[in-house]
Amino acid sequence: MSGVKEVSSWLLAGIGRVIQSIEDSEIEKMIDILIDHIDHKILLIGSGRSGLVGRTFALRLMHLGFTVYVSGETITPALTEDDLVVALSGSGTTTTVVAQAEVAKSVGSTVIAVTSHPDSPLAANAHEVIEVKGRSKIDQIFDYDKRQITGEYSNAPLGTMFELSCMIFLDSIIAELMQRIGASELDLRKRHANAE
Repeated sequence: MSGVKEVSSWLLAGIGRVIQSIEDSEIEKMIDILIDHIDHKILLIGSGRSGLVGRTFALRLMHLGFTVYVSGETITPALTEDDLVVALSGSGTTTTVVAQAEVAKSVGSTVIAVTSHPDSPLAANAHEVIEVKGRSKIDQIFDYDKRQITGEYSNAPLGTMFELSCMIFLDSIIAELMQRIGASELDLRKRHANAE
């Protein structure tokens, strides 16, 4: 087996373990909050690779008929107390993400934090926290020799495991939302970009 296939098998198994470790109650609460905000604005916040994952989630929410925006876009309107913010940060310390979550909370918007660190500044500014376990950019390796022998993180440097797990988890949320609101793939296709 090639090294690429070995790494992909290792990553897929790890992603499965991460997603299975998310509390069912957290998943249910997130789905309920999303459905409650189907007629309000939803803002996705993230930086770097986590921000890219957030953009993919925003796209699928749009396909489902949600009114959704991505932080940093010029067309993003002001938040209100009726709106929802979904903030992604493995570390929970990314300055721009934490600052935006603080603002969202201050205006009364509901904030969901998706992070590996439920005791982080981001989580402290959230109404609901989804803990997606996985090494993030701030995690330290205290046993250097063990890491070198086992290669524990070399296949998923920095926040890779968090980001990939979030991607699969959020796409799974979309599949569940489709079931709950009675949307088909044809419904999503109608909202897919046609001026590409």
